[in-house]
Amino acid sequence: MQLNYMNKQINCFVPYRNEEQAYNTIKQLKESEVVNNIFLLAENEGLPSVAGCELLVVGAIFSTHAIKEIASKADTDLSLIYTKYDSLNIGMFAFERMIQIATDAEAGMVYADYHKIKNGERVNNPVIAYQQGSLRDDFDFGSVLLYKTEALQKAASAMNTNYDFAGLYDLRLKVSQNLPLVHINEYLYTEVENDTRKSGEKNFDYVDPKNRSVQIEMEQACTNHLKKIGGYLQPKFKDIDFDKQSFEYEASVIIPVRNRVKTIADAIQSVLKQKTSFKFNLIVVDNYSTDGTSEKIEEFAHDNRLIHVIPENKDLGIGGCWNAGVFHPLCGKFAIQLDSDDIYSGEDTLQKIVEAFYAQNCAMVVGTYALTDFDMNPIPPGVIDHKEWTPDNGRNNALRINGLGAPRAFFTPLLREIKVPNTSYGEDYALGLRFSREHRIGRIYDVLYLCRRWEGNSDAALDITKINGHNTYKDRIRTWELQARINQNKR
Repeated sequence: MQLNYMNKQINCFVPYRNEEQAYNTIKQLKESEVVNNIFLLAENEGLPSVAGCELLVVGAIFSTHAIKEIASKADTDLSLIYTKYDSLNIGMFAFERMIQIATDAEAGMVYADYHKIKNGERVNNPVIAYQQGSLRDDFDFGSVLLYKTEALQKAASAMNTNYDFAGLYDLRLKVSQNLPLVHINEYLYTEVENDTRKSGEKNFDYVDPKNRSVQIEMEQACTNHLKKIGGYLQPKFKDIDFDKQSFEYEASVIIPVRNRVKTIADAIQSVLKQKTSFKFNLIVVDNYSTDGTSEKIEEFAHDNRLIHVIPENKDLGIGGCWNAGVFHPLCGKFAIQLDSDDIYSGEDTLQKIVEAFYAQNCAMVVGTYALTDFDMNPIPPGVIDHKEWTPDNGRNNALRINGLGAPRAFFTPLLREIKVPNTSYGEDYALGLRFSREHRIGRIYDVLYLCRRWEGNSDAALDITKINGHNTYKDRIRTWELQARINQNKR
């Protein structure tokens, strides 16, 4: 159905705690010629009414109950959901533009680039295009979501699980099953940014133990979505024959490194201190360091377990360096990850990882790590155990989460077959998705690894362009993997 956007009106749904908090947003909505009714979403009863607005007590703002209440009040062709309590500043004819694109694109929902007020400064915040693999529940749509009401109501009527936290997430997944979610590459409004942490400090929010109840709901919503679109995988796995090929070494630790003179010695020492019942080595792939890292590596040349590799190719990212290590003739049966910034937490890490391969008959093992500062002092949120990697549903939930845990280890023959993408971001995630399509992912819940966060980390303080590039790539990885799983299920 084509909408006549020139005469179209929209209903708006706005989170509400008090009149002062919502005053500016309400004022601007009332001034817009396309706004019909304004509904204030309150968590609790007893809040004062606001002239010209209807108060809806919905409990948790993003719950299933709240979405169903919104759907019951949506009597215009388009419905706008604002997702923040902060003041919204609407750009000139912004809503008219969103209505126009929603109509022309026959979209289930449209969203737009926006400006942020951050530390008192107005900055651009472009967002990225939604694709089939954009399954992260923290995908940044901005705070202004304009839904086609018919699609919203259809999705709400199909909600048969009551979520306290995942209602809004469930809504966009269900809408996306039938209609596109369309990104408008235009700056249409301004919102306030109250989370002023650097990018590296935000990376672990989704695995923070205090958010576990939220994550369980998000996993359930995503799993139901995968079942609906044909991308869900049953917990059936191929077994591994670990003795099909022979290796001189049982395990190899692989460290790709470039310009980490401050940390590489710590990483190497934590490997060489390992106590095992098997033969292992360490392959350091030195990607043309220029800061003294190469010389620091050579200080350990007296230990014949250390193999210092300088690859012939000069166009390698972290993934390419991994390939150089994995295809080295002395690489062991199991290839085990250690980043050049980090260290193993104890002298039994390799032993535990190799034992896990055999005990769980898995093609890949994911461990548990603890966050520390540069001096190895614990920092919040502390231990990251990635409990979402369950045997029954881990590989489905892997399409929603944004990382795999550490340390990661792989059965080398399979890794040589699949190969590592030659990137410096997301290569480990791509491997985890690919391995888990057919094989078990083993889990170790002991802390095996200390992940050091410092200003030298590659993701410590990224700008929005870099963040968007990373997120687009991971969404693309998810899209490819999701398409492969759908096709596999069809076969």
